[in-house]
Amino acid sequence: MVAYSFKTYFAPQIEDGSKRHTIRGHRRRHAHVGEAVQLFTGMRTRNCKKIIPDPVCVAVLPILIMSCDLIEPGLAYIQIDGRPLNRDEIEAFAVSDGFDPARLQGLAPAKLIGKSARETMGRFWAAENPGTTFHGVIIQWEGH
Repeated sequence: MVAYSFKTYFAPQIEDGSKRHTIRGHRRRHAHVGEAVQLFTGMRTRNCKKIIPDPVCVAVLPILIMSCDLIEPGLAYIQIDGRPLNRDEIEAFAVSDGFDPARLQGLAPAKLIGKSARETMGRFWAAENPGTTFHGVIIQWEGH
């Protein structure tokens, strides 16, 4: 079983089922399809808390994200499993990844929240992931 840690402001969306995936860099082991995953906030701290009972992984797909500080949203390009997302799909994806500005108001740092989910994700991405090109995986789990 594999465990993933999340910022506390994503927990409500994981709890209500609107966020059912996470993007992670390559590491030695990620969840496999059919395997249960553990979802926590504050892992490796005394404030560690399981968000929901262990859901089952339903997909692990390659993802490519390219960012650029020359455009306001910050996110220039997203490709999932070899398929590029168009502008509308990037916005919908950013919402599904937990970056809807309305859902983060009062939970996430104000400097993180942009005018759109894409811009909010772009700000988060710039703060958390150095560089302009990210290769990793998207791990999806079943709804509850």
